[in-house]
Amino acid sequence: MSSGLGGLNKSPNGVVIGLAQLALPDPHTRAELWEQTQKVVAMVGKARRSVAGMDLIVFPEYSLHGLSMDTSDDIMCTLDGPEVSALRQACVDNAIWGCFSIMEANPNGNPYNSGIIVNDQGEIQLYYRKLHPWVPVEPWEPGNLGIPVCDGPKGSKLALIICHDGMFPEMARECAYKGAEIMIRTAGYTAPIRHSWQITNQANSFCNLMQTASVCMCGSDGTFDSMGEAMFVDFDGTPMAVGGGRADEIVSCEMRPDLVREARIHWGVENNIYQFGHRGYTAVKGGAQDAPYSYMHDLVAGNYRLPWEDQVVHTDGTSCGFDTPERTYQPAEEH
Repeated sequence: MSSGLGGLNKSPNGVVIGLAQLALPDPHTRAELWEQTQKVVAMVGKARRSVAGMDLIVFPEYSLHGLSMDTSDDIMCTLDGPEVSALRQACVDNAIWGCFSIMEANPNGNPYNSGIIVNDQGEIQLYYRKLHPWVPVEPWEPGNLGIPVCDGPKGSKLALIICHDGMFPEMARECAYKGAEIMIRTAGYTAPIRHSWQITNQANSFCNLMQTASVCMCGSDGTFDSMGEAMFVDFDGTPMAVGGGRADEIVSCEMRPDLVREARIHWGVENNIYQFGHRGYTAVKGGAQDAPYSYMHDLVAGNYRLPWEDQVVHTDGTSCGFDTPERTYQPAEEH
């Protein structure tokens, strides 16, 4: 499948997505956070002007806050705060959907690393809190809202995961299981993760017959070097369009969720998302529909434990300068 020349040529069933390789910021005050918010707002306008048919513009994890891991209340966001309001208005002003990253204030613990998808009317269609912070480096509270899926532009089904989430195959599987045809992955990753980034993006697509659109922050803040590496992958695991390391470049591609739907219905060989729950259906009617995986049973029972559990060295954030946590995780009452 082609990318429609980066979305410049759009088919009737196409969804054109832009991935913004945003230059890495380093805000430490409310004024600097607002200045960075205005840059993102301006980039939404750039996206609209650069590709007239673009349906959705995606910004990376840390696009407002940078990689300092600063948890100060002064620069945390809320869903009803001025930063999110400005991002929502940018979508209205430019008649485009947007995917944005915020570090979200949490009165009951550490801040959440959150993401939102906003439609072209300025309405929040999806709200997600990162389930798997990049420990021991990141101090964010583990997410407690599950993995939502929302209706996207042109009848598509969208899911959003954040950075390290994508290293766990269960994350992409959950997105697909709940109906996502396009999974967005935003990140702040630096260059040592480049190979892992590429192979997991491809595996997440192939194993679930799902298209993926993934992007990192880009450039240097004087300490960290984010890699950019925008990447669109088709449902068979084939890269469709990739970016490089040029900061503030918007890499675009036409996605075809209609072909995802077609493949999920008509594929036999390697229809893995279906076959996972219907093992060996050639031999037995309907296939085996049990759960033969011990880690799944143990996780549900709260007994997940590795054979080498007691030998694991890093089990908190002290190696990265954080205090030993004393609170235990409290899941949300409802997802």
